[in-house]
Amino acid sequence: MELKYILHMKHILPLILALCLFTNCSKEDVASKDYTYYYPTDEASITNENIPGSTEAFDPKGIAVANEKLYVINGNVLEVFNALTLEHLKTIKGYKKGTTTIPLTSLTSVSVDNGRIYVGSTESRLFVFDENTNAGISTVGNGQWWQTFVHVFGVVAKDGLVFVKEKEKSIKVFEASQITETSDWNLQPIAKLNTLNGYTEIYSMDVSDGNLVVAGRDAKSYLYYNIANIKANGTASMTTAIEPQKVQFVDVKPIAVSFSKDWAITSENVGSASYLKLYPKADFVKMNYKATLSVSDILGKNAFGTLVGTAQLEDRIFLSDNTNKKIRVIKLNKSVIAEQNN
Repeated sequence: MELKYILHMKHILPLILALCLFTNCSKEDVASKDYTYYYPTDEASITNENIPGSTEAFDPKGIAVANEKLYVINGNVLEVFNALTLEHLKTIKGYKKGTTTIPLTSLTSVSVDNGRIYVGSTESRLFVFDENTNAGISTVGNGQWWQTFVHVFGVVAKDGLVFVKEKEKSIKVFEASQITETSDWNLQPIAKLNTLNGYTEIYSMDVSDGNLVVAGRDAKSYLYYNIANIKANGTASMTTAIEPQKVQFVDVKPIAVSFSKDWAITSENVGSASYLKLYPKADFVKMNYKATLSVSDILGKNAFGTLVGTAQLEDRIFLSDNTNKKIRVIKLNKSVIAEQNN
């Protein structure tokens, strides 16, 4: 009888152990599960009052953050701030190179890369400045819309390439090395991209993981262009522009997109509401649009207007709120919530 019992338990004990593991009865499984939660709070704002001597209405459009500086397109000028202290550093009103001076007008967009500042204007010009001295390096386009550009509504420079969104459905691609102190204003692009829809709106773009990503507000989608494909098919694209990969939205209009180390920071219009959304960058580049943060205001107050530009530095997110005529400085807070298992 005792032998039978021992043999019986020999077969039953493994089943009990498996059942225990399956039903979380081990001591380790009693431990809590941690959930990370992100939420934004208002930290500061930049308005006309933060610009000494300015008497014009604040008109924020494209923005960029580089080397702890915040660059803001403000109507006909480029404003430069310390991105940490928010101190105003400089107003750039014109392009100067030698004896040449061109007043900046009708500005739309700014990008900073590899020691250069790129500024787009609907006067059909791209201005290129030295990041450290702010001296003019070169201009692309001569201000006549039937020449190099039909206006400029967006620019981003990264990894040796410069992408310029012009009127209607075109993005022209240049190599940064084409633009020198002695280069001609009428440069020939190395490739041309088709944005499917578009007209005169400012377009936001950024580069991540080998792709140019465009906030396609009129196409109601984020547009992805593989950079290796652009380089390989550049010549043919001058005849038939390269089309993007995309996931079609129904009600969502992407307005702005930028990338930080961990996030795709976007703004999207849904109906009459404007949303700030944060997507894990690794998911976003795979077109998986499950937002970690999606808010249209800050803790139920101060609703966002149209956010035409986004940027991040550490735990600060900068939003170009063109409707409310301010740069909103948002702090990204992180909270860990522990859920105890019973």
